[in-house]
Amino acid sequence: MNEWLRALISVLLLLVIMLVNGSMTIYMLRKVLGHMHLRLGPTELGPAGIAQLIPDIVKLLVKEDRHPNKTDYWIYAIAPILVFVPGLMAYAAIPFSEDLIASDMTYGFLMTVGFLSIIPLGIFAAGYASYNKYSLLGAMRSIGASISYEVPLILSAIVPIMLAGSLNLREIVLAQANSLWFIIPAFPSAIIFFICALMETANVPFDLAEAETELIAGFSTEYSAMRFGFMYLTEFSNNFILASLMVVLFFGGWTLPFVPAEIIEPIAPIIFVLKSYLLIFCFMVVKGSVSRFRVDQMAALGFKVLVTSALIWALIFGVGYKIFLMTVGGGA
Repeated sequence: MNEWLRALISVLLLLVIMLVNGSMTIYMLRKVLGHMHLRLGPTELGPAGIAQLIPDIVKLLVKEDRHPNKTDYWIYAIAPILVFVPGLMAYAAIPFSEDLIASDMTYGFLMTVGFLSIIPLGIFAAGYASYNKYSLLGAMRSIGASISYEVPLILSAIVPIMLAGSLNLREIVLAQANSLWFIIPAFPSAIIFFICALMETANVPFDLAEAETELIAGFSTEYSAMRFGFMYLTEFSNNFILASLMVVLFFGGWTLPFVPAEIIEPIAPIIFVLKSYLLIFCFMVVKGSVSRFRVDQMAALGFKVLVTSALIWALIFGVGYKIFLMTVGGGA
């Protein structure tokens, strides 16, 4: 197959996956929080209200696209693209199975985190260009949160990367196959990664960039129609990206303990997606049951607690793992 055609098909498939994941996560959040808070959530359109997504999408498509008079228009117009495109490209290196992966990158983990790190720049552009103090404050909070939590998120991934000996996400999964011991040294890192993932996905208690009681809708206050839709969809789609990264790094990806690969192979993508959505459900349970942090508490937790904890555990594990390799390998 022609390389350009293959790349185009891959991008289109990633776009479909992103749209489906974003839509399903939005519906799932409504239902989970509805049950947790003793509310109903969508009920009228389709079984359990699942068809409610259709009028929501139509509303975004046909709504008038307006903007304030004093916006910095070109930055204002480009910002949703700067948010949406990196969110789409972050799917490229995620392995749904051993063979189902858009781009099997050698440095897949770094590429995925790199794409995610571009999104706050788009958010800041949206807040800056909107000519609205609430939008600007929300954008500044997003940048601060990103700096506070991307560092410990990457540091927490050092342990599974050292165990697998690779930054390739597919190889990290294969290193965990039939290895329950993998999760033992990685468990503290998994907790740190989970907390950082809540921040990266702007989930409570870290949704300070768009805290409704303080900043209306934060950085997206002045956006409407599909400009808002792009940012809204990316925010929910990022839940799946972070959950799938956590599944790859700590929970064996598409594999199951002690289950032969030939049995798993036909249903590997289903297993991967189910694991990811189970973690998304955990994100939503936290969102529905924990109070929002203050800005200073969020920064203190990131810099003082998580960065320090991730560094200390990576150091302890690295020294211990090196001694173990030297002992087993006879000085290797």
